[in-house]
Amino acid sequence: MVTKSIRRQKIKFRIRKSIVGTAARPRLSVFRSNDDIYVQLIDDDSAKTLAAASSRDKDIAAQKGTKVEMSKLVGSAIARKAGELGLKDVVFDRGGYLYHGRVKAVAEAAREGGLKF
Repeated sequence: MVTKSIRRQKIKFRIRKSIVGTAARPRLSVFRSNDDIYVQLIDDDSAKTLAAASSRDKDIAAQKGTKVEMSKLVGSAIARKAGELGLKDVVFDRGGYLYHGRVKAVAEAAREGGLKF
């Protein structure tokens, strides 16, 4: 019996075979829990996280709203942090999640913030 988490892991591994982040074009990785959403810019060549944002950050958590609205704030926060690092191009890694709802909200907000993927 294949559970939902095993199915997501298989999809995640299949995606990660073709997606690699570099220092010039890092991987924008999304993790979604039941309550929060976490986003990282990762350089896979040196195995380092360049920037991170989540709905648990103090400035984002202080604002009230739905999960999708919080995800939009996280997307704009990671775009702002990437801009400070001088990064404009990223590779989007949806982490095995379907591209809708909160994951889509993060991606669209990041695009509006100036990231290209």
